[in-house]
Amino acid sequence: MEHWPFGMAVLTVLLLLGVPISMALAGVGLAGVAAVIGWTPALSLIGSAFFDNGRDYSLSVLPLFLMMGNFVVQSGIAEELYNAAYAWLRHRKGGLAMATVVACGAFSSVCGSSMATAATMTRIALPSMRRFGYPDQLSTASIAAGGTLGILIPPSVILVFYGILTQQDIGRLFLAGLIPGLIGVVGYAIAVRMSIAFGKIDLPTEPRLPLMDRIRALRGTAGALVLFVFVMGGIYLGVFTPTESAGMGAGGAYLLVLLSGNFSRARMISVLYDTMKTTSMMFFILFGALTFTNYVNLSGMTADIQGFLVLLGDTPGVTIVVILCIYLLLGCLLESLSMIMLTVPVFYPIVAAQGIDLIWFGIFVVMVTEISYITPPVGMNAFVLRSVVRDVPLGTIFRGLGPFVAMDILRVALLTAVPGLVLVLT
Repeated sequence: MEHWPFGMAVLTVLLLLGVPISMALAGVGLAGVAAVIGWTPALSLIGSAFFDNGRDYSLSVLPLFLMMGNFVVQSGIAEELYNAAYAWLRHRKGGLAMATVVACGAFSSVCGSSMATAATMTRIALPSMRRFGYPDQLSTASIAAGGTLGILIPPSVILVFYGILTQQDIGRLFLAGLIPGLIGVVGYAIAVRMSIAFGKIDLPTEPRLPLMDRIRALRGTAGALVLFVFVMGGIYLGVFTPTESAGMGAGGAYLLVLLSGNFSRARMISVLYDTMKTTSMMFFILFGALTFTNYVNLSGMTADIQGFLVLLGDTPGVTIVVILCIYLLLGCLLESLSMIMLTVPVFYPIVAAQGIDLIWFGIFVVMVTEISYITPPVGMNAFVLRSVVRDVPLGTIFRGLGPFVAMDILRVALLTAVPGLVLVLT
């Protein structure tokens, strides 16, 4: 008797009730495996999932990239990136909002966290946009959407999770995320112009700066550029493994903090504490997901879903459309990390059996879950902004995000139709 639908229902209810995702995945995975093969082997498998994987050297990539991102946040480089972007875009209608999007993309390339990007850029960009008369609807939407680039532009913690779950090369996943990330920056800049045009918003512009002044404005971004090229160039040229590049990146970000003059014992303790806390949380989530993967493999869930897809046509195109619809539905209920951990163990064997490239599928999954960061009712970046700026209602933020969500959907369609844009660098 197939009991996996009951297991999935229990897992969904637990997540909706607010049970921590690590406990929900591990608990349902353990009980499900025990129902299939008995408690003794089930306990052995969960012990292996936690103990053996906890000693895996390759997992050190996660805390090192988290430490790199925390050091970058402390370095104050986000403000330099924002000022440089504004120097180049200030003469355009909506230049401040477009500069915010560009700065979010650049900051993401050395931070790797969507919510950290959104929180940091809110404090930097929102006061400037308010001073120049930008409506809160456009200002907050450009920050919330720009922040989502943090889970796609490398180094991305979400891509690290995907690589571990599917045993794909993390370096190739990082390289595959570059072009989609850049397309996202361009798309969000277009969304800013759409918001201005459709909303008939009259915004001030400033005179175009001389070329030399714009070039000088880039000097403050040199540290971020060098760090990004150092980390990604080392991976691309084969000089570093992803784990080694994470260590070098953390060391480079530490130097940025020293050179910025923002170093103090209190900041160092804060970085180490935040890294330890986030690493512990994410490791428990990962090990819970690996326990749940054992249940997926033993329960016959993958074969049943494959049989359902056969009835619909059993082609890669149909499979991707079905998966897309499932993700858009889940995005209304769950945040992105929960979606990744819940669905990737189920979907990746199916897409691999149909010959779909798992590197491309990883970018597809991240782009689709990216949309959940800015759509109600669980748009995490909107809630991050709301926690920083208490006087802006959530409804105002979500209303401004419409054009940005539209550009995300167009980007997914483009990269599905032309998968070479994802794989060209890998």
